[in-house]
Amino acid sequence: MKSYLDLIEQTFFFPTPEFRVENNELLFNDVPLMPIIEQYGTPLKLTYLPKISQKIQFAKQIFQEAIQKHNYGKEYIYCYCTKSSHFRFIMEQTLRNGTHMETSSAFDIPIVKQLYHDGKLTKQHYIICNGFKTEQYKQYISEILLEGFNCIPILDNLKEIEAYEPLPLEKINLGIRVATDEEPKFEFYTSRLGIRYNEVEQFYKQKIATNPKFRLKMLHFFVNTGIRDTAYYWSEFSRFIYKYCEIKKICPDLDSVDIGGGFPIKTSIHFDYNYAYMAEEIVKNIKLICQKNGVDVPHIFTEFGSYTVGESGAIIYSVLDQKLQNDKECWYMIDGSLITQLPDIWGLNQKYIMLAINNWGNTHQRVNIGGITCDSMDYYSSEAHINAVFLPNFEPHEKQYIGFFHTGAYQESLGGYGGIQHCLIPAPKHIIIDRDAQGNLTHTLFAPEQTQESMLKILGYL
Repeated sequence: MKSYLDLIEQTFFFPTPEFRVENNELLFNDVPLMPIIEQYGTPLKLTYLPKISQKIQFAKQIFQEAIQKHNYGKEYIYCYCTKSSHFRFIMEQTLRNGTHMETSSAFDIPIVKQLYHDGKLTKQHYIICNGFKTEQYKQYISEILLEGFNCIPILDNLKEIEAYEPLPLEKINLGIRVATDEEPKFEFYTSRLGIRYNEVEQFYKQKIATNPKFRLKMLHFFVNTGIRDTAYYWSEFSRFIYKYCEIKKICPDLDSVDIGGGFPIKTSIHFDYNYAYMAEEIVKNIKLICQKNGVDVPHIFTEFGSYTVGESGAIIYSVLDQKLQNDKECWYMIDGSLITQLPDIWGLNQKYIMLAINNWGNTHQRVNIGGITCDSMDYYSSEAHINAVFLPNFEPHEKQYIGFFHTGAYQESLGGYGGIQHCLIPAPKHIIIDRDAQGNLTHTLFAPEQTQESMLKILGYL
């Protein structure tokens, strides 16, 4: 029977830039994982910071190349979508790479202020404030506007502008989110967020053009599918750019579009997506439509969240036991919970890259991976490329470790980081991996595994 390494090499183009094997052990972005496991134990989450820099710089490069190729004449501005991961080390890494910020809720604004206080962010950085605004969110936006931050509130409904009218400012830059049509298979026809297409022009004329302090600078576009080469995406995108042209003709201040919904991340070793082609098509189509309508092209903002941080993350488990439940269902029981620590697996049927960490020279078998909660949904049984999971066989005296990769976006916040999770499964320890100026690996413990004392306190026992 062939080894697990033989299986992976024959199934995929392997090794990849992110994954390779030495001495039957997996390396992730040239990081040997077994020494980290031996030092910290499992379960553990890890974040590889250089990957964030790599993703940001790559996107900047391909958009800049497209702008130069098509003589576009305006700027590309990369914003980080903070809701993907709010951790301080993530925010600082993105800012070091020249990004700006896109927020979605009230408590993003105290983070903005803290980063400014610590010298990580300046008042020249764009702060794009998105989402439906609560009273507190509008209050916080008003505060940073008064403090001189380069903040652009993106109006999500017709009444939101009323919160900014009393502010004693000579100029307030505004954006409008245009409500796109949802994907045909979605339950609803039009997004619940944003202002409808047929209301945008009248709203501008009545509420913005008549107030000398307001300037409409940006139109915002968002589709849940992200930037994908589909008829649905290009139809909605073109419709949006035609709306930009229509409003630009009556609004000289309008000079920017924000393309929400980001690039996808790799959820399988077999991944086929041409990022450079998509960036070029975006730039080319904007220019063609603007030329056709006789208006200047806009600056292009993007707000990449998952794309920025997703591929920097991983979570590693030990296999505690293997169970044969009938003639063909073999279970590898892990020392953590998929339903709480990787909630997108059951909530969205998300597939991640899942690979063995060690024993790549062993033979392999088809398995199901089971978490340790009592919930029947706490399992992983198929990969993105095949309706099965294969892992190395191992003996009782051997340790088997497995990793889920590219898990760096959303999972902590959706899973309730630092709080109470199903069956009181603790949040795993979290390791930050970086490289120093000489390229040497460094790793530090960001947070230990959640303790029983912290849970008892939350629950009112302490």
